[in-house]
Amino acid sequence: MIAGIVAAPLFLGLWAFVIEPNRLIVHEKTIAMAAWPASLNGLRIAALSDIHAGSPFIDEDKLQLVVERTNETKPDVIVLLGDYMVKHSWHSKQMAPEVIASALSKLRAPLGVYAVLGNHDWWYDRGRVRTAFEGHGIRVVDNDVVRLEKNGQPFWLVGIADAWSLTDDIAGTSKRVPSGEPAIALTHNPDILPRFPPSFLLTLAGHTHGGQVNLPFIGRRIVPSEFGQRYAAGHIQEEGKHMFVTTGVGTSVFPVRFRVPPEIAVLTLTSER
Repeated sequence: MIAGIVAAPLFLGLWAFVIEPNRLIVHEKTIAMAAWPASLNGLRIAALSDIHAGSPFIDEDKLQLVVERTNETKPDVIVLLGDYMVKHSWHSKQMAPEVIASALSKLRAPLGVYAVLGNHDWWYDRGRVRTAFEGHGIRVVDNDVVRLEKNGQPFWLVGIADAWSLTDDIAGTSKRVPSGEPAIALTHNPDILPRFPPSFLLTLAGHTHGGQVNLPFIGRRIVPSEFGQRYAAGHIQEEGKHMFVTTGVGTSVFPVRFRVPPEIAVLTLTSER
């Protein structure tokens, strides 16, 4: 009895600070949307966010594993949703953006790999991060658009700069997408969703880490969002808009995860039947 009382918190601490943060799962999710064209049914998007390379358990070997596991899912397109860097942290060692970009350049998808920057990338040196990524063949699409095509059907990726950067250009960027063509928004911070137009059929974001800790009966108590747990993780539907928030790969502030394992999110898009 006493041994069990002592062992339980020790095991939970070991799980939260050592085992779970070092896990890596593939989170498969199908998202059905009324306005999504049937000709694009089955489009697969792999989303990675909040890698925070240099944080505990995220070294060059782990980056290689993330790349290998992502490629194994055989997505049509791969999107990177920001916070590749660690700014200043008591538990982390910075990894150069050139090293991170080199590792991520091994990602493979027929329609390409595209990135937006997160708040940590801005705090570190957004220019250097962007130059490193684009120098390794990863296009950064902050306030930019990309036209892609599958099965003869065009669709658009619309990159919107991180909300905390105060440089997002939603109106100007959205105008570059032809009316009536399907658009998927890429951004780092999900708090920007209420400002997005309905023409963005799906928004993909990260930033929250899913709160990193999800307590039974209590939930995710610490989420870096002005909306609390509203946009913490997963598939969210709000006023006809769809958003998926991935819980990310690394950790920030505290190197802990509990019931929020590091993930590679793989989304299959389909029209509602």
